[in-house]
Amino acid sequence: VEVKKLGRTLNRRAADILAYFDLPGTSNGPTEAINGRLEHLRGTALGFRNLANYITRALLDTGGFRPLLHPYLR
Repeated sequence: VEVKKLGRTLNRRAADILAYFDLPGTSNGPTEAINGRLEHLRGTALGFRNLANYITRALLDTGGFRPLLHPYLR
């Protein structure tokens, strides 16, 4: 059963797997680094009461959120 499931997954993801070999030197390091930062945030964010606050904090910590100080200032 598990071997069949693995075969189906490999067939479904064949293009993605083969794309790895088309670009030498590719790495999932940046993705893993962001995942590590989010896991650390999740461990320190036990007091968040809703998902929006967690997402905002995650964006602030990973550098993807740049709010304007004032909407009329640029």
